[in-house]
Amino acid sequence: MQDYESSLGNASSRKFETFSYLPALTPEQIRAQIEYIVSKGWNPGIEHTEPEHANGHYWYMWKLPLFGETDVDVILKEVEACHTAHPDNHVRLLGFDNFAQSAGASMVIYRGETV
Repeated sequence: MQDYESSLGNASSRKFETFSYLPALTPEQIRAQIEYIVSKGWNPGIEHTEPEHANGHYWYMWKLPLFGETDVDVILKEVEACHTAHPDNHVRLLGFDNFAQSAGASMVIYRGETV
């Protein structure tokens, strides 16, 4: 078992979601994850927050979830638009499962700069 250094006092050390414990995903791996979300019929949603507030439960929603969107390129463009509008924030993508009434997937795609 490996211990990951992480503390509330050091924002750059914090881990978010399962993928944050792995090396950064490549663009191809991010695309594959979005394809998985779409293949499950989940609705993509994009959220962002300041790094110092990322430990909280509330993240700002970027527009409404992309209900019924199946075009991976459209989803990627929205993620990029959120990152461009909020370059210092963490940006995450969620896959909302209508049947389970919860997020079936969640991953931070961009990590904002920490102070």
